[in-house]
Amino acid sequence: MIHLRDQKFRLVRLVARFLAERRGAAAVEFALILPFLLFLWMGSVELSQVLAVDRRISTIAGSLGDLVARTEDELPSATLDDYFTAAEQLIIPYDSDELRQVVTCVYIDEDGDTQVMWSYGYNGGTAHTVGDAYDLPTELTGIATDSYVIVAEAAYSYTPLLGYVFDTPFSLYEEYFHLPRYGDYIEVV
Repeated sequence: MIHLRDQKFRLVRLVARFLAERRGAAAVEFALILPFLLFLWMGSVELSQVLAVDRRISTIAGSLGDLVARTEDELPSATLDDYFTAAEQLIIPYDSDELRQVVTCVYIDEDGDTQVMWSYGYNGGTAHTVGDAYDLPTELTGIATDSYVIVAEAAYSYTPLLGYVFDTPFSLYEEYFHLPRYGDYIEVV
């Protein structure tokens, strides 16, 4: 029995000495917090990438709409294709295959009702049906009564870079509204 008691005493002394030891505390604390720090770092990398792509999508939609709205009277379809191609270059270095662009001309009558006059999609962007109503913000229909609005849309399916924090692709979307600079209908020929 004495032998068992000595072993218990030794075990208690060993545990007490282990708990009192402070030389490896920083290493243990670092080992405990390291997974959280890595998760936080990877999340910040992913978030910065998403924000960068989102800013580019916003720039693409704004630039495309502005280019079309600067047109006077007629816009050749080849020029519109050039606008789409030029705007697509703004997504680089990210994959342009996931970028969808749509530009639409919407007429707003005196009652505030809207009608799609024409719409073109690029790289898989779905054009709106001519003659359909287009849901515009109320503030815009008040400003552009009996006039036209150029609507530029850009959508991007973002696939996470690392896939540890965000693991499924998600869509980024921007929509910009421009009044034609010359105030008249812009026809695509």
